[in-house]
Amino acid sequence: MANDTIGLIVGLGNPGDQYAKTRHNAGFWFIDALAKHYGGQLSFQSKYKAETAQIQIGGQTVHLLKPQTFMNKSGESVQALTQFYKIPIESVLVAHDELDIPTGAIRLKRGGGHGGHNGLRDLIAKYGNNANFARLRIGIDHPGHKSMVTSHVLNKASMDEMILIERAIDEAVVSIEKIIHNQWSDVQQTLHRLPNT
Repeated sequence: MANDTIGLIVGLGNPGDQYAKTRHNAGFWFIDALAKHYGGQLSFQSKYKAETAQIQIGGQTVHLLKPQTFMNKSGESVQALTQFYKIPIESVLVAHDELDIPTGAIRLKRGGGHGGHNGLRDLIAKYGNNANFARLRIGIDHPGHKSMVTSHVLNKASMDEMILIERAIDEAVVSIEKIIHNQWSDVQQTLHRLPNT
């Protein structure tokens, strides 16, 4: 697979009903939205320890992945699938919650550190500090002090927050064909203006 296209989209989150609506599961919400939009059927695959689906985006097969290992072992699922399908890490897009941007904002970037995010931390541990995977960062805002971060990410978003986050996710779904082909300039102009007022 060419490194200039995305063959795997990973959403980071925690499994289980108690976490389903928590801010830390924004990556899962994005995968669910993609699957719904493109008619993908997510199902649990034990060899990947994840829910997976395959969808067609612009004529290209793209794998969707929701690790069911809990956040701090997300890399296990990603590594299992990328090895099986021989997908280079550069062809992976990881969707995740982001404390450092406002609720309802969304950003695209490639590479970088983990910023304290345990899912990203495990991915980098598995693939190395130079792992140049793409990231779709879904803003959940910062609670104001590091002592409040765990509670913030593991609590449910308010109704107003969910409206903003779902709007941002919908915009990203609409833009996904350009994202997977790394045609980012137009997409970034649109997405990086969010949240709309």
